[in-house]
Amino acid sequence: MKYKCLVLDHDDTVVASSEAIHYPSFIEYLKDYRPELVKNYTFESFIIKNFDPGIISLLADEVGLNEEEMKHEEQYWLDFVETRFPKAYDGISEIIADFKARGGIVAVASHSMTHYIVRDYEHNALPMPDVIYGWDIPKENRKPSPWCILDLCSRYNLKPEEILVVDDLKPGYDMARGAGAHFAAAGWAYDVPEIADFMRKNCDYYLSSVNELRTLLDE
Repeated sequence: MKYKCLVLDHDDTVVASSEAIHYPSFIEYLKDYRPELVKNYTFESFIIKNFDPGIISLLADEVGLNEEEMKHEEQYWLDFVETRFPKAYDGISEIIADFKARGGIVAVASHSMTHYIVRDYEHNALPMPDVIYGWDIPKENRKPSPWCILDLCSRYNLKPEEILVVDDLKPGYDMARGAGAHFAAAGWAYDVPEIADFMRKNCDYYLSSVNELRTLLDE
């Protein structure tokens, strides 16, 4: 196989969750606690801000949440996620199953909580990953830190270039680049020109569909 390890993002890479869950949660929070800001954020602008500089910077620097408010917003988001189940993209299950069947290692590096990632995999009958790095790992180890990739190299005796990271946002790209892993942009979740332009110019691969990921892994 071209790659021995596949590192998947979760939201908008494996499951369609931002438009169905994360953006509505963000807007509902603003309505309750920063109503004057609601008009500033369309779904597209929310995605762009998550792309760069990322959700933490968006909440702290733009929305203006202090440390205590950040903790409250996180709990608000977790309560919102609790009762909502995102759907996996067609074809993802088969890709994960085939890759594992050929001896590949599948990891998840995500800003979602680990138990919600497990729940979503179970709900969608997806083959369970070998290791999950969720939001609940120490914050200094989360994307965009390269720590997850380096930990995989240590755990499984891998070289960074044997790892393919698949993610729809820049923190995943930065994580892969920081560790020397290869990166494929998941371009199937939404059509945002600013993100697609960056990914096409800078990534090892830009994948417009889930099927293109299957083709890449079969090379």
